[in-house]
Amino acid sequence: MKKSTIIFVIICLIVNSSCEDYVEIDTPNFQIVNENVFSDESTALAAMQGIYNELSPSFFTGAASTHMGMSGNLIEPRIASLKYDPYYQHDINTLDGVDATDNLRVWSSAYNMIYLTNSLIEGVKNSSVLSEDLRNSLLGQALFIRAWTYFYLTNFYGDVPLLLSTDYEINATAPRVSAEEVWLQIESDLDEAIALLQTDIIYPEEQRFYVTQNVAFAFKARVCLYREDWSKAEEYSSKIIAQSSDYEMLDDLEKVFLRNSKEAIWQIDPIGSTPRIVTAEGLAYVIRTFLFGLVQGEIVLSQDFVNDFSGNDKRLMYWVGTYQKSSDIYPYINKYKEYVSNSNNSESSVVLRLAEQYLIRSEARLRQNKLDMAIKDIDVIRHRAGIDLIVDTNPEITSEALLDTIMEERKKELFGEYGHHWLDLKRTKNVLEEFVDNPSWQDTDIWYPIPEQERLKNPNLGQNEGY
Repeated sequence: MKKSTIIFVIICLIVNSSCEDYVEIDTPNFQIVNENVFSDESTALAAMQGIYNELSPSFFTGAASTHMGMSGNLIEPRIASLKYDPYYQHDINTLDGVDATDNLRVWSSAYNMIYLTNSLIEGVKNSSVLSEDLRNSLLGQALFIRAWTYFYLTNFYGDVPLLLSTDYEINATAPRVSAEEVWLQIESDLDEAIALLQTDIIYPEEQRFYVTQNVAFAFKARVCLYREDWSKAEEYSSKIIAQSSDYEMLDDLEKVFLRNSKEAIWQIDPIGSTPRIVTAEGLAYVIRTFLFGLVQGEIVLSQDFVNDFSGNDKRLMYWVGTYQKSSDIYPYINKYKEYVSNSNNSESSVVLRLAEQYLIRSEARLRQNKLDMAIKDIDVIRHRAGIDLIVDTNPEITSEALLDTIMEERKKELFGEYGHHWLDLKRTKNVLEEFVDNPSWQDTDIWYPIPEQERLKNPNLGQNEGY
């Protein structure tokens, strides 16, 4: 067993008998963590690697794509599904059922990740043997992952507990704080991570699984977009786009989601989910026939969404697959091709990629009335897709029409990736317009319910309105 795995198992055992069950932890012995894990540089690095290894199997990372995707109306269940129907229909149970279990797994796996990052942050700060460079690097990486996790937590649930230490007595009864306070912490963690990761870090062995300053820049650009800080969103996305030797828009769409793709800024290594060495996306999205005619794959693309693509759009040709069973034809997400375990996995989940940075900068520039520059950025996306450029077909486009185009391109470029469309609908306040014809939609459905099991254990947790 690798040292990183051993160290991470130790941390998990200290935290709880199950790394997925943060909410039920007993008071852990943090002196053991500090003394044994951070007593030398190799074990400290192994502890950080353990956190990276936990990203792939953590339930909330996959649910950000699948469950949020269901909520956003671009994907839907292929057949009646106790797992996905409630997310697609915006009718999630709070206590019973597969959907309630999944909701609890989202919450608990995210807080487990936050606990692990808090533990590492405390251990590094309390260690007297780590070099300053390593200390700063580990802190920066952990702060980034904490910020990234809170980004999804607050986008799933709105107001959530903000846990910044490993103090069990405080955490067990922590109340929810406003989403605004969570956003401020996300920004603070990212700013600190950027400062700590100042030294240029080459991707170890050219792997793009590790948090570097560029990764923090890219995510900061997204956060600034969500916070409507348009100038900063433009500034940070420009930092990434300018690095043409490190990142490029790949003309071959079959290569975008490969391991160490040059379009990728940050990827999650599926090796962390051993023995299931396959991306969560490939496992969830690819529809195939298995033994005895059994069909794998419960998720299909909305036919209305597929119909929105022009026939010559390369994204339709390369990123949308079709599966036929009898007379039924199902379109599915085909960005990832691998769907079964293999020892030669060539794909890795792409969390941040260059195309998103062009989309961020295009919108940020438009919001600052830089129409020509916004057109130039969105045309980078359209050019790669093989469709007509705005500068050629509609150079006098209005700001309103250009914004609609940018949002449409975000749908067509980022579908199936970490819930982008659902989050876009919420941040732009276009949810009601999307679901105006859905009689079951309620405005309170923009947030998932706080798991009832958590509320039973923590009397200070409230519930989102509508549940």
